[in-house]
Formats: sequence, C-alpha cells, structure tokens
Amino acid sequence: MTIETAIGLESGQPYPYHRTELVEPDWTRFPGWKDVTTAEWESVQWQRAHCVKNIKQLRELLGDLVDDRFYADLERDQAERATMSMLVPPQMMNTMALYAEPAGPGSLTEAFYADPIRHYMLPVLSDRRTDWPSHPHATRDSLHEHDMWVAEGLTHRYPTKVLAELLPTCPQYCGHCTRMDLVGNSTPVVEKLKFTAKPVDRHAAMLDYLRRTPGVRDLVVSGGDVANMPWARLEDFLMQVLEVENIRDIRLATKALMGLPQHWLQDDVVAGMSRVATVARERGVSIAIHTHVNHAQSVTPLVARATRAMLDTGIRDVRNQGVLMNGVNADPDALLDLCFRLLDGAQILPYYFYMCDMIPYSEHWRVSVADAQRLQHHIMGYLPGFATPRIVCDVPFVGKRWVHQLADYDRERGISSWTKNYRTSIEATDPEALTRTYQYYDPIHTLPEAGRQWWAEHGRLDESALKAAEMAEASRRVAALQAH
Repeated sequence: MTIETAIGLESGQPYPYHRTELVEPDWTRFPGWKDVTTAEWESVQWQRAHCVKNIKQLRELLGDLVDDRFYADLERDQAERATMSMLVPPQMMNTMALYAEPAGPGSLTEAFYADPIRHYMLPVLSDRRTDWPSHPHATRDSLHEHDMWVAEGLTHRYPTKVLAELLPTCPQYCGHCTRMDLVGNSTPVVEKLKFTAKPVDRHAAMLDYLRRTPGVRDLVVSGGDVANMPWARLEDFLMQVLEVENIRDIRLATKALMGLPQHWLQDDVVAGMSRVATVARERGVSIAIHTHVNHAQSVTPLVARATRAMLDTGIRDVRNQGVLMNGVNADPDALLDLCFRLLDGAQILPYYFYMCDMIPYSEHWRVSVADAQRLQHHIMGYLPGFATPRIVCDVPFVGKRWVHQLADYDRERGISSWTKNYRTSIEATDPEALTRTYQYYDPIHTLPEAGRQWWAEHGRLDESALKAAEMAEASRRVAALQAH
C-alpha cells in the first residue's frame, strides 16, 4: 500500500471490520524448506541457523520461483544503497508473498516485488527514488542520539527517560533502521560505528548513571535487540536496574517477538522473565515489552503464543511501535488491519506509528507530515481509545511529537517547525532551548511543483548555505503573509 494509491483516504467509505483467524503460513511452499518439520520450525536454534544472510542463500531457498531480475535488483541495492546488511529469519521470510501459489519458474516474482514485508526487509534498487534517494538533511544519526549519550550507549533525551543501547546487533535487520549508523554489519555504503568499551564496562557505566540521576524514572532497554543478548546477562542487568530506587518503568525493545517468537518461547527465557516480573511487582515497578510490527501479515499464531507466554509471566503489557512507511502500511485500511490483528489475535496493544526517520536512502519509504495527519484522522474511532495508536514524528533535537503538534508548516517546501517543553541532556545551559523552533522535512517528491523546484535550486548546497537559503525563504514567506 502507498499513500499515493490508497483509495480509502478520500472515498468516505467506512472501514469494514472483521476478525481474522491467525494462520501460520506453510513454509514448505518454498523449495529450500520443503522438508522442514514443525519441530525444526519451532526451534530457535534452527531459526537462527537458517536466517537468510545473502543472495546465495535466498536463491537456495526460493530457487527459480523468483526471476533472476529480482536477484539482480537486490544485489545492486546491497552494493549501492543498502544501509543495513541482509539478515532475515525464516519466521519473517515465511510471511512474504503469502497469497501467491508457487506454480513454476518466476511464479512468485511479482508477489515478492509487491510484498509489504519484503519492501522493508529486502529492499531492491528499483524501490528507491532516483530523483531524491536521500533528503539533503538526511543524516546517519538522524535523531542525534549519540550527541546525547551520558555514557556510551545511554541516551538521555527526555527529562525522566533514558534509552540504553545494550548491544549493536539484532536477530533481523530492517532496511529502514533508525540506528543504521551503529547497528549491524557495515555495508558498501555505510561503515558502521563501533562501541569502544567492553559490554560489562558499558553496562556498569549505565547503571552508575541511573543510580546518581534520581530524576530518571523510565528506562528503555534496547540496542540492537535484547533478544540477541544471552538471557543470563540480560536478566542480571535487569535485576540490577530493579535495585535502583528511582526506576519505576522498564521497557524491553524487541522486534524479535514478531521476527523470532521462538526466542521468547524458550523455557529459560520464560522462567527468567517470570523471575524478573516477580521482583518488579514486589517493588512496584512496571515492566513491558515493546515490539515492532509493521504489517498484519506478520502476526501469526507463533507470535500470539510468544506474547501470551510473556504476559503470563506477569509483565504489565506488550505494546507495538510500528513505523509508517510507503509501500508497507501508509493506508488507513492497512493500519487498521494491523491494529486489529495485533489486538484481537495476539493481545498486543497498538501504541505508536513513527514516521520513518530521515536517514540516507529512505525517501521512498517516508511520507509527508500532511499525509501522516490524514492517516491519523482516518484511523480514529474504530479502535478502543486506549488502543488507538498515535502517529508521531520524531523531530531531531526534540523527540516524539504527535503529528498535529507542529507549530508551523510550510507545505510548499515541506518544512514543518516544532517546539518543545524540556531540555535534553545537551541543553542544560542553552537559554533558547525552549523558545527555538526545530525543523522536520517532508520527502521532496511529495511537494507541489514550486516546492520541488526550490529544492532543485537549493538542495545541493552545503549545510550552512542551505540553512541560510531556508531562513531567507522563511522570512520572505512571513513578509508575504503579513502583507496579505
């Protein structure tokens, strides 16, 4: 689904709710898995050992069901555009091309090209924009999380909340990853940053900061993905966090609840989470899992089983933080299908949809703030209020803002201005932090002709010259409005 082709936006037709029975797709439809047993499929060891890490392995899995042109398209993207290396667990691969029957050579080619999960897990070069593949303001660390590190991997952006990046790896690598500068293997276009300290020293420094910063009450434990951390080490870290008196909320971030549910169904993980949840309850601390599901196809019975197993340990909730993306879910019906599948099928609470961040080569995924506002409007009223997700824009140097919270919006050039009501950890002495406006930029291809022309004239300037041109245009716009 794309924002340009979504027919539901203007039709005025109501969303037709219907409950869908979850079904685990038949993995034996792919030649490389035709002999895989249920026991193997449900084994986390088998899943990790059979991840698709390169085009050779993808060919071995799909054979000639997909044409050579698709593999060539994928290979070019990996060489010329991909900011994340290839890593797709079988569980995720199996949710692609669901509705096409294998029927000989090339029979799944178009289904793979059209598939929403393939679109962000296995991006191909023909997906990307050729006019503006990257926005002029795109950066590797688009949210400036590293600027706000108070210890290596510990970002203190909000007054009462911190983000702990415990490790730089995941069980799966998403093409749109906002932490593409640190997470995963280097690619031909991105040499990844590396943590310098040993994990034990980094984690100790994080805990020390939490102990001596009583204003922090909320910890997001992320990475990477906590499912890639040996359980004993993760449990030890969580138990030490639970000893910090000021921490009242802990959120574990893991896409693997969907991408590798087998991990969360392991006996030692379930038992360990039960121990952590018991201590948390005794100390009045809330623990929740935040996962990352972008399309209804991803919600299968195994995902529901893993969620149920985690909820049964006594944690407070399992919530979903998806990413709004063209070609994946930028359509009200697709968003509502996903939300109801999460809520009805797996007891996962729809929580946020983030607008895709301004990282390099992401313009084909991103939508404008105006279209995000329209999508928010069109999903209201169908879900319970507590389960109606907010669509948010993560504004650089600001943080999450509901898409209707902007202070000003130049729709012609696609520049929205935002304010904030708190200082980040790098603004303690900045007298203008609470009065300054901060900018976010729409994809240039979504703009009217005059806006596209402005960027064509100014978008190749260096950063300082581009900023000066933007300020001059903003002044001209204000003067014109005042004159009018």
